[in-house]
Amino acid sequence: MSLGIVFLSEVFGTAMLTLLGCGVVANVALKGTKGYSGGFLMVTWGWGIAVFAGVFVAAKSGAHLNPAVTLGILVEGKRPYAPEVPIDLASTLTYFGGEMLGAFLGAVVCWAAYKQHLDADLETASKLGVFSTGPAIRSTPWNLVTEIIGSFVLVFVILTLGGTPSGLGPLAVALLVVGIGVSLGGPTGYAINPARDLGPRIAHALLPIKGKGTSDWAYSWIPVVGPLAGGALGGIVARIAPIIITAAA
Repeated sequence: MSLGIVFLSEVFGTAMLTLLGCGVVANVALKGTKGYSGGFLMVTWGWGIAVFAGVFVAAKSGAHLNPAVTLGILVEGKRPYAPEVPIDLASTLTYFGGEMLGAFLGAVVCWAAYKQHLDADLETASKLGVFSTGPAIRSTPWNLVTEIIGSFVLVFVILTLGGTPSGLGPLAVALLVVGIGVSLGGPTGYAINPARDLGPRIAHALLPIKGKGTSDWAYSWIPVVGPLAGGALGGIVARIAPIIITAAA
């Protein structure tokens, strides 16, 4: 498979992910929408369905949709990125680039869908919340720990699912994301994906949104570094866990 196909697959899949994911946040957070005040459970299910759709769209490239997942596969070292896509520097950068561009583009399309509501809502926090995550209690070390834990669960379970004889991959990952959201999403909004947070945050900074306020760049590194660290840790544990289990048996 050519890297061009990989790139486009990740662009379209990640764009679908952020379009639907940021879209459900907009529907819940912005005043005057049909889903206003729908609650956090609505958001978590919306993100789960967004993942479900994105995985199908990006099936050709293995549907990473997330640099933390790409990094976890690299660190685990047991499989290629996708059939006929070996792990090397060029393919790794292709995945990262496709994921970032797709996340940005999906956020831009979401902005177009909700432009009137984004311009009308007076709450700057609600506008930013459509595009990126933020902590309920701001504490740099603990916010980082939360993102590492959530991303570890995501990547470790995905890699474990990859070794099971099941055709339910997209549904299983979607339900996993819902589960992480309802269980670990309270402190930080569970970015668990550097592209999902950084791409839309850049879109928020660049788009002409009335009264949008700051893009909170002081916090922006946490939903990038945390998921990458968690993804790498997930790959390491997925690599050594079978060895430990076999030795213990």
